Amino acid sequence: MPRAPFPELSSSVRLKYVKLGYQCLVNNFVAFLLIPVMIAVPLVLVRRGPDEIMALWHSLQLDLTQVLFSVFLLVFVAAVYFVSRPRPVYLVDYACFKPPTTCRVPSATFMEHAWLINWDEKSVQFQTRILERSGLGEETCLPPASHYIPPNPTMEAARAEAQLVIFSAIDDLFKKTGLRPKNIDILVVNCSLFSPTPSLSSMIINKYELRSNIRSFNLSGMGCSAGLISIDLARDLLQVHPRSNALVISTEIITPNSYTGNQRSMLLPNCLFRMGAAAILLSNRRRDARRAKYRLLHVVRTHKGADDRAYRCVYQEEDAEGHTGISLSKNLMAIAGEALKSNITTIGPLVLPMSEQLLFFLTLVGRKLINHKWKPYVPDFKLAFEHFCIHAGGRAVIDELQNNLQLTAEHVEASRMTLHRFGNTSSSSLWYELSYIESKGRMRRGHRVWQIGFGSGFKCNSAVWKCLRTVETLVDGPWADCINRYPVDIPDVVKP
Repeated sequence: MPRAPFPELSSSVRLKYVKLGYQCLVNNFVAFLLIPVMIAVPLVLVRRGPDEIMALWHSLQLDLTQVLFSVFLLVFVAAVYFVSRPRPVYLVDYACFKPPTTCRVPSATFMEHAWLINWDEKSVQFQTRILERSGLGEETCLPPASHYIPPNPTMEAARAEAQLVIFSAIDDLFKKTGLRPKNIDILVVNCSLFSPTPSLSSMIINKYELRSNIRSFNLSGMGCSAGLISIDLARDLLQVHPRSNALVISTEIITPNSYTGNQRSMLLPNCLFRMGAAAILLSNRRRDARRAKYRLLHVVRTHKGADDRAYRCVYQEEDAEGHTGISLSKNLMAIAGEALKSNITTIGPLVLPMSEQLLFFLTLVGRKLINHKWKPYVPDFKLAFEHFCIHAGGRAVIDELQNNLQLTAEHVEASRMTLHRFGNTSSSSLWYELSYIESKGRMRRGHRVWQIGFGSGFKCNSAVWKCLRTVETLVDGPWADCINRYPVDIPDVVKP
């Protein structure tokens, strides 16, 4: 077989350097303009000599009043600028719930329970096919109530699960940060499908005896992207309340949502969702910048709910037999793609280098004015971020985003391994992924992280964080006992 001619390789190398040169020129355009000016001014001053410079100064005829007014104006403008700047929001630390081994549900156990609970052969075969292609491993966990045959989805069992996952995460966070409960000023809790009375936020306040004047919020019904909605809400509150700490809890309670009917769209969540929770400590105190891990740069929220398809992607319903569960529509990935495009359009100008923004703009103009058949230019987000945390909602979600954003296997490694080890933990999955990156020792000072969450509505929310200090390899947390085994190879089909 003839070998490819050498000039092809040579041309590809030249094209690579042309692109690098273009990026360097456009991204540093202002610097390239200022450099000649900075060189020319000293040369002109040297050529004029001290006598001409002093004569020029005296010719300005500046008196003391003008000088004082100029100084006052400069100080006033600087003061207005610093006062009007948004307060920085720091992520001091976070903690993820690590399920006990007694809650582990291997594939064989899951399918055995499916047979015992539901004798419909087609439904069981459907769940088997989903589980084989899901990307979930053998160590994912379900709450104790789901281990009963049949499941025991009572209010008492649901509250017991909430206390287990939430209190464990908060205890670990307090241990890490040394923060006292009385120092928490803001509490935000998000749990989509379990919204009891008294609320989960009240449960936390009573457990830890938080202050009576704490500002607490309980978000529900917002799907898997609610974790970043909670971060956005906490950020807004921290802008108006100086010197405050905010505790954000992201979780999903599995117990009351076990489905035992035969509708396939409602059986799918049984195969994917697993127990999990994350507790995040945010602060706007500038002294916390020394010990904080990250600084919040941007939060972008986009909703794609223009038609009924969006509202029926992820929702809760009751089948003909009276069984209640979560339903997933076949249109899920199509709506997710539309929501992602809207989010990219919004966040792109905030984070992308000028070279990528210019190429995107020129391609957009070309499609409008020259040829609408031109392929839209997909910006290279790898130039803006070192790490990506994509919601581990399922293998299809990760595959779709990897293809759309042209990411490498390493960029989506944290998402795939989180799905394999913990399953779909809903809104808290982004924090398990961030913990994976830290546990691998890959997080360095100055790195930027893009968290992307999807949820019902349909919503695509994202947050951008900047690492403030190099994070040492973690010795605790959810990955402590298994990080050395990862990454693992995940076949397309895994037979239980």
